[in-house]
Amino acid sequence: MEKGNEDSFKLNQYWYQGKAEITTYELSQNRYKDVNPGEVVLIFVTEDFLTDKQVKNDLYQNPNSISILKSNKIKRFTTGIYDYSVMTSTFTPVERNKHPHTLKVTCSSQDWCGQSFQQVNLERDEYKSMLHSYFENEADRTNTHDLIVLEDELMNMIRMNPNLLPIGKFKMMPSMEYLRLKHKPFQSVNAEASNIPYDKGYNEQELMKYNVQMQSEKRTLEIVYESSAPYKIIEWTIEYPSAFDGQLRKTIARKKGEQYIPYWKNNGILDTLMRKELDLMY
Repeated sequence: MEKGNEDSFKLNQYWYQGKAEITTYELSQNRYKDVNPGEVVLIFVTEDFLTDKQVKNDLYQNPNSISILKSNKIKRFTTGIYDYSVMTSTFTPVERNKHPHTLKVTCSSQDWCGQSFQQVNLERDEYKSMLHSYFENEADRTNTHDLIVLEDELMNMIRMNPNLLPIGKFKMMPSMEYLRLKHKPFQSVNAEASNIPYDKGYNEQELMKYNVQMQSEKRTLEIVYESSAPYKIIEWTIEYPSAFDGQLRKTIARKKGEQYIPYWKNNGILDTLMRKELDLMY
């Protein structure tokens, strides 16, 4: 069996078992004038998704249903006395030849000052963005943009097939987490990307490193992942200048725990013990 077909077979076996992959990462977060401690929980799962309503297919009465890979990224970190919680959900179709664009991304951010919520939906031949924010200069607004690469879909691309990743120069929408924490508008940037072997092994696994440069933002994203299916994410690094003193600092997330389970069934008090297996802080 050729490697491409073999990887596709392994992916189908892996993702369609009625389970979700939950991975925890130790976090160092660039915020204010420091690098702050925290944690990321990254959840990948396949779901049936309605293309018209762009929600999970619960009732199975609507014919407009396709299979998607959903990622939930939950980031928590402290800044001095108070803390942040940021969650991003990305819904990417599995059959990219029929549905080449991510359908939906949502992001909510909460801290002791207030909260914001942003959602991007695919509508015909463009993306529509909706923002609700506590902050005066953002407030409530909508926006549209041409169909371009979304930073929030890059990890989903890796997990499905790294050959989907854009290489070279292209337009990209920065992650909604970044836009919200930097209070920036829904606006694309020029990006340039490469995908090369990574020389630092992890549990004797061969690794790849996907690197994206965003020069206008002085921002660099690096994602390290396993080179074979199911292409697990090992770590990622984002370097950019702080909005508060302009100094370049790195946000780093490094893998520490993993489970492949139907977590929605593990909701009893005794299941709390499973949190230790994931080395969860929060």
